[in-house]
Order: sequence, then C-alpha cells, then structure tokens
Amino acid sequence: MRFPKKKTLMWGAAGAAATGALAVAGAAVAAGTLIARMRQADMRGKTVLITGGSRGLGFAIAQEFASLGCRVVICARDKAEVDRAALEIRRSGVEVLGLECDVASQEQVAAMVSKVNERFGGIDVLVNNAGIISVGPIESQTIDDFRESMDVMFWGQVHTILAVLPQMKQRRSGWIANVSSIGGKISVPHLVPYSCAKFASVGLSEGLTAELAKDGIKVTTVVPGLMRTGSHGNAYFKGDHHAEYSWFSLAATNPLSSISARRAARSIVRAIRRGQSEIVLSVPAKLAVAVHGLFPGITTQVMGLSNRVMPGTGDSRTERHLGKESETAISNSPLTALGKRAKREFLQYPATNP
Repeated sequence: MRFPKKKTLMWGAAGAAATGALAVAGAAVAAGTLIARMRQADMRGKTVLITGGSRGLGFAIAQEFASLGCRVVICARDKAEVDRAALEIRRSGVEVLGLECDVASQEQVAAMVSKVNERFGGIDVLVNNAGIISVGPIESQTIDDFRESMDVMFWGQVHTILAVLPQMKQRRSGWIANVSSIGGKISVPHLVPYSCAKFASVGLSEGLTAELAKDGIKVTTVVPGLMRTGSHGNAYFKGDHHAEYSWFSLAATNPLSSISARRAARSIVRAIRRGQSEIVLSVPAKLAVAVHGLFPGITTQVMGLSNRVMPGTGDSRTERHLGKESETAISNSPLTALGKRAKREFLQYPATNP
C-alpha cells in the first residue's frame, strides 16, 4: 500500500518529532542524574555519628561513610558489640570512636555528644538508626513494649537531634538522617508497637525537613522495606514465638521481598550526600507506599486479610524470646541462607557463633 506523498511527509515529520522529544527527554534525565551526582557533598573529614551502629544496617552505613574518608562514631547499648564493630571499621584506615550509649536516655546521649565534641570538635552528620522490634499479635503486646519502642525509635531520635542541633544551627550546615521503615507508612499486623514508633519518627523527620531548611540543615527521612541485615536473630518474638520467627525470617531474607543491607546502606549515604528529603528503599516498599497513598482503605483491608493467616493470632502470651532462641526447621533451612550470610557480614552474632 502506498501513502500519498503528503501523508508520508506528515508521518515522517511526526516520527522525527517523537524521536526528537525522546532524545530531549533522555538528555534531560541524563543531565539530571549528572547534576545530582555532582551535587553530592564531599564527606571527607566529616564527623558522622551513627546510633545503633554496632551491627546490621547501622554497621553497613558506618562502613560506607568510612569508605568516603569520614571520621566515624558509632554507639549502641552493648559495649562489647561496639568495640568489635569499631575494630572492624578501623581496618579501613579511618578514625573511629565507639561509645556505649542508650539513646532512650537523654542524659546518656548528652554525655556521648559531649565526648564526640571533645574528640572531633563537632558532629557534621547524624544518622538515627537505633531500633528494636517486638513481633507478635496485639494480645501479646504490653504497655512496656509500646513504651520501649517509643523510647528507642522516637525519643531516641529526639534526644540525639536536640543534642546536635545547636552546633549545626551555629555552623548553618549539617545533615540528619532518620531511619524509619515501611512500617512508618503502613501499619503492619503483629508489629504494632514498632509501627507506632516508626510513624512518629516519620512525622518528626518530615517536620524537621521543612523547619530546618532555612538553617542550612538537610534532613532525610529513610523508609526501608525489608532488608537482609540478619537482624531478625536479635529481634523479639511473642505469642507463638517459633511460628512468628519462621514467617519473619523468611520475609526478611527472601530476595524477592528484601534487599541487601549493603545496597541499602549505599543508597542511604548517597541520599544524605544529595540532601534528599526522603528515600524509600526496595521496589516492594515503593509500590506499597504508592498504593497506600492512593487507596489507604484497600491496603488496610489487605493487611486485615493477611492477619487472618498469620500464626498465633489471638495468642496472649506476653513473654518474649530472641529470634536466635526461636529457631525452627524453616528458619534453619536453605530458604534463609542469605539471612545467615548477612548475620555474619553485619556482626549480628559474636564471631564465635556460626
């Protein structure tokens, strides 16, 4: 079939215009990516404080900042774990300070920040990563579980932020990253105390992002989905703790539902350097946040349906057990091999343990 000459010319012009538009769009994306990379702050010589930095995601973030030539400060409640992590990070040839600190205590945080200021002269970057997880049906959760979650993951962030804010405002520069969770955007069954604290963290972080911009301080809200950090072994499980640990360990180590902690740490550090206001990690988490934003009622109904098939629903036993005390044939199977590797890589267990 032959097109009239005029139509042929029209189709040719349209094709050329479309091709040109795609080329322009591609060039714009490439330029935007290049600009974003160029705008990444140079972190060499900066002092970075990472709470919960002795293992898991916090340890991975500390390693990433160390690779950029930063002076790294990590803190956690267990001194032996902090010392072990500091020794590992020090192998990269940077200055590392490991401090024992419970961020739930305002007095301990103030003392820690004072020590860092004395040693390094100030804090340039604060990464609030300390966290705690209590998994189990609502009947098994107590007021203490809610209080502990809020103390560590909300008040712990408030304490550190208020402690470093005066020096950052005086310098009119600084970076603060608050690690929340997909649980801070969508409340998940059997993780209600955790989700409550993470929702509070998101509210705190988003408010500070807007309020501190005028002072030259950049605040990043970090919203990870499930990550292969190996942390499930050190989480708490209640109710039918063996069954709860089985499903949680599978979800936290399956490559289809979780991402590598190393990859997550790199993305977080890159977002901080670029001054991004928010970063959502993993494709499943991004999809979940997007769908929940459009159809919150539907996602809540889906969560309700999933709760019906979760183990131990209605179980009121309140005693809690560590994940490593709740192993099952499923959690020890090849299905969780990536999780076992993460436990070793990110110091979740003492070196003497397998």
